[in-house]
Amino acid sequence: KHARSSSVANAGVESLVAELHAYAGHFCAMALGTEEDSELDRAFHDLRELKVDVAYPLLLELYHDYQSQILSREDFLKAVRTIESYVFRRAVCAIPTNSMNKTFANMGKTLKKDRYLERLEAAFLLLPSYRRFPKDDEFKRELKIKDLYNFRSRSYWLRRLENHGRKERVPVDEYTIEHILPQCDNDPEKVPTVWREELGDDWENVWETYRHTLGNLTLTGYNSEYANRSFAEKCNIEGGFAQSPLHLNKNLGAEGTWNKDAIEWRAAWLAAQAVSVWQAPALDAELLAAYKPSPTITSANYTIEDHPHLASGSMRDLFDAFRKQVLALDPVVSEEFLKLYVAYKAETNFVDVVPQAKRLRLSLNMPFPDIDDPKGLCKDVTGLGRWGNGDVEVGLSSFDGLPYVLGLVRQSFEKQMGNGADE
Repeated sequence: KHARSSSVANAGVESLVAELHAYAGHFCAMALGTEEDSELDRAFHDLRELKVDVAYPLLLELYHDYQSQILSREDFLKAVRTIESYVFRRAVCAIPTNSMNKTFANMGKTLKKDRYLERLEAAFLLLPSYRRFPKDDEFKRELKIKDLYNFRSRSYWLRRLENHGRKERVPVDEYTIEHILPQCDNDPEKVPTVWREELGDDWENVWETYRHTLGNLTLTGYNSEYANRSFAEKCNIEGGFAQSPLHLNKNLGAEGTWNKDAIEWRAAWLAAQAVSVWQAPALDAELLAAYKPSPTITSANYTIEDHPHLASGSMRDLFDAFRKQVLALDPVVSEEFLKLYVAYKAETNFVDVVPQAKRLRLSLNMPFPDIDDPKGLCKDVTGLGRWGNGDVEVGLSSFDGLPYVLGLVRQSFEKQMGNGADE
């Protein structure tokens, strides 16, 4: 009996070690560049440039299923590129990153593996607003106006744009980024007269607005030769834009002038290409609707009627006004009536309301030192036993105080959503 138990235990340990070894190999292929398939290796390289470590829980699951032949090689490659597009589009659209760890962790755990890629794409498309997969229109709009020169991954996006669809890939690292309209050390006083004339009467505003944006940026091997030369010279000198073999410089030599209209036209042209480089999943509305989860019903099933202080009168009117404003913060905000309080959630509860006879007692789910409360209405309840979640308590007893208190609630919501987080 003892020998049999020992044998079973050893088999369990061996199985665990084998699994750890397999996943370590998957990780090395993706994170350390040991992948032998050239297309997959390029896709992993692109992900590494985006620095999305939070995606590895999902990627490891996908890679394991690819190795186990549950997921085809073609579908696995599409899945990796979909993850890349999701991360890059969100970065361009300045959507806070703090929700992505939960997005990737949960997706791998809950994904059913029949119609594998389709389910994965549907899961991305059905993510709520702050977790959303930005649609083409939003992505193009933000891409055209974003400061991409100071973007954290500028060599990445330039390389992806230049090499998309190429069989003979351009070694982008051998080129330097070029401001067609020169940046002039970010000093308008250094903008040459020839460029002021090219841009017109509103030259300084155009220069300030567009110099670091998509339409004005390209690649060149002749950066020192270009310097602050006029646009015509940049096009026509030896090795100028008119002779460039790069896709990014296509049609530049045909432009007569370089001004606001030309920059906006080129930005729109490049942004139209970008939606093909960083593709969003394409599922028709009827199919996508089939993947929408059914609404969940809590077993407790409490309602507003279970709160006697909200039955009628001034507290009910105040609560109705409050809840309307809180639910309008974002489409993802949900309301749940519990036995002793009402919870408003995004990722989790960001404000809980305890109805009382003469006020609504609010619990804001954020650290007390982080609340900006110039009127000093908030109370630190860290470690105190109260109904509701959070370290900050504030009371709402009249309509006059509603705008200020909603400002405090918004802080808790934005803290949870990570608004203002560093991208």
